[in-house]
Amino acid sequence: MAENGFESNDDYEFQLRCLLESPTTGIRTLNIEGEGERRKTAFANALARSLSFPCVLYHDFTDRHPPPPDVILPPTRDELGREEPPIDPLDQIVSEACAQSEGDPTILILDQIQAADFRDHIRIHRLVANGYWDVRDGRYFANPNRLLLFLISEEPLYHSLRKESFRVWINRHSERQLVYHPTPFGLGPEAQPLFDALAGLFRALGAAPTPSEFTRILSDLRLHARTTEQLRLSLYGRSEGIDRERLADPSHEELLRRVVEASQALAVIEHIELSGDQRPGGRSEASD
Repeated sequence: MAENGFESNDDYEFQLRCLLESPTTGIRTLNIEGEGERRKTAFANALARSLSFPCVLYHDFTDRHPPPPDVILPPTRDELGREEPPIDPLDQIVSEACAQSEGDPTILILDQIQAADFRDHIRIHRLVANGYWDVRDGRYFANPNRLLLFLISEEPLYHSLRKESFRVWINRHSERQLVYHPTPFGLGPEAQPLFDALAGLFRALGAAPTPSEFTRILSDLRLHARTTEQLRLSLYGRSEGIDRERLADPSHEELLRRVVEASQALAVIEHIELSGDQRPGGRSEASD
């Protein structure tokens, strides 16, 4: 999922197995809950692409100007000559998902459901439980073996819809602390003091950088960060889960200083090894 835009130290494998491998009589539905912002949306889109479904459709109930459909139907009139209103964007996207699922595995992402009319909640529940979607006088049937539904809401779902879904919680940032070691980063045991100092700092900050975030912080330390203030800027700039006010707390100054000193000590060791000057007295083999 990291390759598709969502990286986390938290493991969602068990929840996904429950969703995808448990028997069901309706449409498999994932109810994505969590803290604010759009991390839930990033999770849904990354998961959809990681599952390699050929068809992924998306609808946001807060989007007042949705993109036009691929096929624009001409206006129609009833038997009395009255022009029918255009098809609602929700009807358009759900009916398309049902039709696509007849031939290809399809994921439909419905985002910001709290902004939907409550009658739409009931219709979505009917789709999940019974596998069909009514649009005016037409009925579209979904293939429950090929359609997967992701529901994202900032508020609890309608009770009946919640009962038909598997719920997963997405944190604002990673909570699982990973223990990093020098070897995977191409470093030797001489880098262990730096890694220990970073681990102590992360624990004090309540932060859990992901592998890519840690890699970038490590790069900044080796190339740019020479003071505790520069380290603060790097940590805030690189890690999504670090709180700015907590990082600025003077009580963390000593831990920041230890990281900077360990980084500078490592730079000295690497310089000595690079120059070949590893003998006491500063003489290298090349000078003998």
